[in-house]
Amino acid sequence: MKNKITETAIPASSKIAEDLPGAYFYDCFETPFPHADLSAMQIYMDTFAKTPAWVNAMMGIRNRVVVLFGLKNVGGMKALNKSKPAEAYKVGDKAGIFSLVYKSDEEVILCDSDKHLDVKVSVSKQTRDGQPFIALSTVVHVHNNLGRAYMLFVGPAHKVIAPAVLAKA
Repeated sequence: MKNKITETAIPASSKIAEDLPGAYFYDCFETPFPHADLSAMQIYMDTFAKTPAWVNAMMGIRNRVVVLFGLKNVGGMKALNKSKPAEAYKVGDKAGIFSLVYKSDEEVILCDSDKHLDVKVSVSKQTRDGQPFIALSTVVHVHNNLGRAYMLFVGPAHKVIAPAVLAKA
C-alpha cells in the first residue's frame, strides 16, 4: 500500500516553525504514520536510509555541479551510519548529510549550512483528530545571490523530492 502524501503548512506546534520568520523557502509534507512507538530520530533514519535511487542520482549530479559555483558537495541522502542506534545521536552529531541541531522524541531538526544558505529539515510526529502522522518540513534561509540562484533550481525540485523520500516512511 502506498502512503498518502499531502503538502501542508508547517505544524505550528513543531520546533522548526520558530525558523519560519524571514525564510526564503519552506515546505511541509505529511503522511499517516501509525508507528507512534518510534522516535522521530528513528523515523528520520529509517526514512532517509530508503531514499529512492533516482533521488540519490540527482544528489550526485547536484554535487558535481554546485562545486563549480563554490557550494559544497554534501554527499548522498543515504549516507547514514547504520551501526549507530537512533538513541545514541546527540545534538551536534552528523546524521547523513545533515547535522543534528534539535532532538526530542517527537521531533528532530537537522541542518546544513554554508556561506550561501542554511537548510533545516524537521521530522516531527503529529496527531490530528486522534490520527498520528509524520510531517517532513524544510526551511531555508539564503544569505546572498548565489543562495537565491541555487534555490531557483532546488525549490521546484524539492516539491518532488521531499514527497518521494517521505513515501518511504
